Amino acid sequence: MPLSPHRAFVSVTAAPRPSTTMASPLPPRLTSVRTASVVMVVIVVVLLMSASTAEGSQGDKEPVYRDCVKQCVQSNCTGAQLWWYQTVQPQYMALTGWTCRDDCRYECMWTTVGLYQAGGYNVPQFHGKWPFTRFLCFEEPASALASLLNGLACLLMLLRYRSTVPRQSPMFHTINAFSLVSLNAWFWSTVFHTRDTFLTEKMDYFCATAVILYSIYLCCVRTLGLKHPWVSSIVGVLLILAFTSHISYLTFVRFDYGYNMAANACFGMVNLLWWLCWCWSNRRTLPYWWKCGLVVVLMHALALLELLDFPPYLWVLDAHAIWHLSTVPVHFLFYSFLIDDSLYLLNTEKLGVKVE
Repeated sequence: MPLSPHRAFVSVTAAPRPSTTMASPLPPRLTSVRTASVVMVVIVVVLLMSASTAEGSQGDKEPVYRDCVKQCVQSNCTGAQLWWYQTVQPQYMALTGWTCRDDCRYECMWTTVGLYQAGGYNVPQFHGKWPFTRFLCFEEPASALASLLNGLACLLMLLRYRSTVPRQSPMFHTINAFSLVSLNAWFWSTVFHTRDTFLTEKMDYFCATAVILYSIYLCCVRTLGLKHPWVSSIVGVLLILAFTSHISYLTFVRFDYGYNMAANACFGMVNLLWWLCWCWSNRRTLPYWWKCGLVVVLMHALALLELLDFPPYLWVLDAHAIWHLSTVPVHFLFYSFLIDDSLYLLNTEKLGVKVE
């Protein structure tokens, strides 16, 4: 139920603001995503449903929010007041791109949340997101921390892989490249959750797609490319074309959240089913096959945590952050599989045994 525009600045001090250290205070005049295929189908449906809300949300459509932002910008983001804001703004906030208008939107978001709660209404989303307590320059602290932990886990296991597996192993360079692609994706995920901008959002989405497509390539090299290198070469070219077409459409035609989610879910299903087929066909010959099977199922099933779409607990921990946190241990199991398999391939190559 919409709020009344004339209440834009009513009882602002009573709004239930979370305790937080304001990194860039405004002037005094500013108001204070069973069977694997079923899992993937469910994910596709859920993501498509959620994607439709990404471009606009109830909170930022409210007159009370819009009027608050307009008045705040007029009062604090021009002339001498803008100079005052830029003078007192911490350097780390300026370096991460926070502006006076951004702070107005942040303050007015909490004003609107307070009025919603005072009226007994559910907390709304703003610009496709739940309200989050900003910590220093971190817009979504829990998700940023979770992304960083995933990146650190990936880096730690890559170093362990490189120290355990000789470079002569047939899959060494492909796995090394996959790890670098993954590290890049987690870097941009951390940046995006720290500061949501046009660029960081696109880099987060595009790099996530690159990881899924490279995982398909990794699977192709392991299952077919070792025997028939030309197959993996052709698949690699097709995947590059798919990636180029994907980001070109999103960049030059239209950034369609629904299309992006559906495309990634379809790529993920190909990756999931291909790896599971290989695991099943090698379950009697490779004692470590279960690690790979468990990893791919977990990585896709954990996306169902996105179903738990709820306002952040303590205005920090939401379903997306829980999803990212839950994937951290999976890196250790996946690299355990990669180490076992790479050593197996190296030994079979030395013995002249047929690769499975």
